[in-house]
Parts: sequence; C-alpha cells; structure tokens
Amino acid sequence: MSSTTGRKTRNEIPKEETWDLTDLFSNQEEWEKELQAIQEDVTHVTTYKGKLTADANTLLEALQAQEKFEQRVIRVATHANLRANADGSDPDNQRDSALVGAAMAEIGSKLSFIRSELLELSKETMEEYLTKQPKLETYRKVLEDIAEERPYSLAPAIEETLAALSEVHNAPYTIYQRSKSSDMVFDSITDENGNEQPMSAALYEDRYEFTPDTTERRNAYDSFIKTLNQYKHTFAATYATEVSKEVTMARLRGYDSVTDMLLHPQQVTKEMYHNQLDVIQKELAPHMRRFAKLKQEKLGLDEMRIPDLKAPLDPEFNPKTTYEEAAATITEALEVMGPEYLDIMKRGINERWVDRSDNIGKATGAFCSSPYGVHPYILITWTDTMRGAFVLAHELGHAGHFYLAGQNQTLLNTRASTYFIEAPSTMNELLLADHLLTKTNDRRMKRWVITQLLGTYYHNFVTHLLEGEFQRRVYDLAEKGTPLTAAVLSQQKQEALENFWGDAVTLDEGAGLTWMRQPHYYMGLYPYTYSAGLTISTAMTKKVREEGKPAVDRWLDVLKAGGTKKPLDLARQAGVDMSNTDAIKEAVAYVGSLVDQLEESYR
Repeated sequence: MSSTTGRKTRNEIPKEETWDLTDLFSNQEEWEKELQAIQEDVTHVTTYKGKLTADANTLLEALQAQEKFEQRVIRVATHANLRANADGSDPDNQRDSALVGAAMAEIGSKLSFIRSELLELSKETMEEYLTKQPKLETYRKVLEDIAEERPYSLAPAIEETLAALSEVHNAPYTIYQRSKSSDMVFDSITDENGNEQPMSAALYEDRYEFTPDTTERRNAYDSFIKTLNQYKHTFAATYATEVSKEVTMARLRGYDSVTDMLLHPQQVTKEMYHNQLDVIQKELAPHMRRFAKLKQEKLGLDEMRIPDLKAPLDPEFNPKTTYEEAAATITEALEVMGPEYLDIMKRGINERWVDRSDNIGKATGAFCSSPYGVHPYILITWTDTMRGAFVLAHELGHAGHFYLAGQNQTLLNTRASTYFIEAPSTMNELLLADHLLTKTNDRRMKRWVITQLLGTYYHNFVTHLLEGEFQRRVYDLAEKGTPLTAAVLSQQKQEALENFWGDAVTLDEGAGLTWMRQPHYYMGLYPYTYSAGLTISTAMTKKVREEGKPAVDRWLDVLKAGGTKKPLDLARQAGVDMSNTDAIKEAVAYVGSLVDQLEESYR
C-alpha cells in the first residue's frame, strides 16, 4: 500500500472488483500478436485503394472488409486503453498505449484513402450503386454522411498526411491524461476530528465533494486546488495547443468557424447548440441559486462556496450501500424497461463488465467503452455511497445503448451522435430515482432522492453546461487570436461561474482553476451534449411514466437504431422534438419543481 496516499496498488485489488479483459484477449501474448497482425493485415483493405468505387460490388466488398478489419483494430486499441485507464502509472501500460498510438496513426494513414475515394463518389453514382447492389443500403447513411463532408475535404495526399500525424494531433489529450493520472500528487487532508485522510483526484470527485464533514470537504478542495495550481501553466499550454490545432484545421478545411467544424460530425445546427447553452443558463440559474441558498441555510454555513455545492442537504442522512445492494436496486428500477434490456444490465453486473476499484494510477470519473462484437466495459470508482448507484446506473445506460446498437447494426452504423449519447444513460438515473421514491414513505429518504435527482441535473445542466459555456468563450477568443494562457483560461472559467451563480455562491480564486478538471475539452464540443441528452431523457421518462410499454418499445427501437439516423430524427422517433426550445424549457421547469418540493419539505 502506498505510504503517501494510503491507496492500494493495482495488484492489491481483488479480482472481482476489476473488469475481465480476457473477453478481449486471453493474455498479453495474444494481444501482442494481434497488434502485430493488424499492422500487417491492413493490406486486406488497402488492396481496394484506387478502385474502391469502381463498381457497386467492389464498394460493398471494400466496406465489409473495412468493418471486419476495424473490429479487430478496436479490440486491440480498447485493450490497451482500458489497461491504461485502470492503471496509468504502470510503465507497461504506458508502453503499450504508446505502441497502439503509433500503430493507429500508421493504420489510419493507410486507410485514409477510403474517405478520400468515397468523397469523390457523386450522388448520382451512389444512388445507381445502391440500386444495383441492395446490400449497400445498409451503408446508405454512412455514404450520405461522408458526402456531406465533401465541401470541407482536402486533397487525398494531404488527408493521408494528416492521418499519419494523428498521434501528434492526439498528443495534448495524451499529455493531459498521463500527467493527471501519473504525476499529480495531492496533500493528505484532515477531517473535523483531526484525522488524516488520503487524497486523490478520484477521491475528491467521488467522495470528498459529497461528504457532510465541512472541514474535510473544504480541506479536500484546498488540497485539490493547490495541486491544480502547480500544473496550471503546463495544462494551459497543453489545452491551448489542442484549441490551436482545432482552429487551424477549421480554417484549412474551409469551415466558417471552429464551432461549425466541431458540430458537423454531431449533425447538429448552431441554433440547437446555442439553445442548450443560452436557455439553460438563463432559466436554470434562478432555480439553482435557490437550491444553493437552501443548502447554505440548512447546513448552517457561513457562506456557500464551490466545495459546498455538492454537500448533502441532510448531512446526517447519507444512505450507504454495498456494490451488490446497489446493483440489485438498479435492476429492480429498470424492470420497467422489459426483459431484453434488463438481461443486459444483469450481464454487465454479473460478468465483470465493471471495474470499480480505487487504486493508484486509475483514471478519475466514470466511462463506458464498447468494443464492437464484444461487450461494454464500465469504469467507476466505488465508494459505498448510494450516490454511486446513480453513477453505476448512468454507465449501465450507456452499456445498454451500445450493446443493443451493436447487436442490431453493423460497425459503421453503431454510434449515435454525441448530441444524443447521454440520453440513455441519464434516463437510467431518472428511472432509478422514480423507483426509489415509490419504494419509500420516509420523508428524509424522499428528500434525499430528490437531492440526488438534482445532483444529476447539476452534473449535466450546471457542471458540464458551464464547461460548454467555457468552451464557447475559449473558441471565440482563439479565433480572435487571443493567447490562451493560464490566466486567461482561469478568468473565463471564473466569469462563467460568476454569471451563473451570482451572489448565491462565494467564488475564491481557485474556482477559476477548475477548468483543469475535465478531459472533455479534448473531445471537441462534448460537454454541452450532456444537457441535450438529459433534456431528451427527461421528456422520455415522463412518457414512460404516462404511457408505459408503448413508450418503452419506441425507446428500445431508438437504442437499437444506433447511428442510422441523425439525432433530431432519433429523438423524434422516441416522441421528443428538439428542433425548438420547448423540451429544454420543460426540463428546466422540472428542475424548478424539484427545488420547490425541497423547499416545501422544510416548511
């Protein structure tokens, strides 16, 4: 056990708390052989270079060969990625991650001809081929999506060069992740009784932010900010490099702005993007300020600070639960989704799809990775609190979506737009809350569940939405040529927080450094999509409450559709219209009603 942090090494973690990577590769030797093999077998696809679109049958064969090969590549890359996230401090994992990065860059360069040649396929020829070879209909949306990129594509030789540089282009994200998982060390902290406690980024985000001990919570925040401050210039240079790359690529490709370029693959209009940011910030802020003031009053705090925002409203009531108990509760809550969906949830829980340990080098936060043809893998850090059940339910929602899409679509049709991707995950959280509320008549338990629901909305409509607002500001500055220094980035984060919270929250200088917390800024315009997904799931959960099985059946059909439709069409198929602001305003009003219920419960 580490003497500096009190955390276990990966080797000390019980097997049942870790995911089973043998479903990908039975051992390290098998993985190494396949890594070598895919670098050689890329010729199975490159044999079509120069003749990809020669005729309908050749095009079909090429796309099928691409899918078969990419499925192997995904397995290799996922295995290395999962090991690196489980323990980024392990030199072997770092080495293998680097080997995969280099291999992916080389393979990507060799396969760049596919996109280039498909871009040269005229609409008329495409329709002719679809008629001649009916099996190509499977790839219609793939072909149409690539055709939409035609105005922004560069010469084939340039595209190949850019693909060869993918490892370099991904360097900012790699540097950020490695530094965060391997280099950052946090001072241990003391609680209100003077007891020393271990501290890590994962422990702060998954435990200390939620602790009822104000001394421990604020000390953890101070330790967190102290370490962030030590890395601010390095992280600022890293993030500035990422933004500079994106702005440059947008200009090279002829987009009107970097925002246009980043929204393009999401198949979302700028109006939809700005609607999420503008409507929620304007209409949600008053509700969340009321919530913050209620929390300050009930907790008897001298002032409401950033580290207090996630403190429990009822500190003496913090239901604990084991992982096994939480898993059982989640499966009960999701029975409304029917046997097909429920079976996937049970498999995920029982067949070690989940890695829940807290060990040195483990990535913070939670995610779901879904290698095609295998099954999803979920990373969380379990801390024995009921709040963790909501995090687990969220990631199982992703798993259910990706598994159903993978079972019903070909590889190239699996992924839905990121604009939609958070809907299935947050819907699981809302269904869990519904279940917990119906299971109890205890006033305090009901109040606790409502605060957890507000925690879900806080996460998606506040934390990630304000990250989205921060991004919007940063891209605007970058396109104007403003250098993105640590001071500039911290100022923009500080202003976004101030505009939202007003005088309800006292912001120290460290609050501006919290832009350093998330890896999402290296994933394009990802943060704001959390709010879009929760907007859709809020409307959909209401429909499930009101309609029952018909709404569930529509939802499962949407999940199975994967990426075969644009996000607007997926939402409409479920019965939700995201082309205007109605659903956003209804979701915000629902949050307001939750705050009303809390205020009423204290009267």
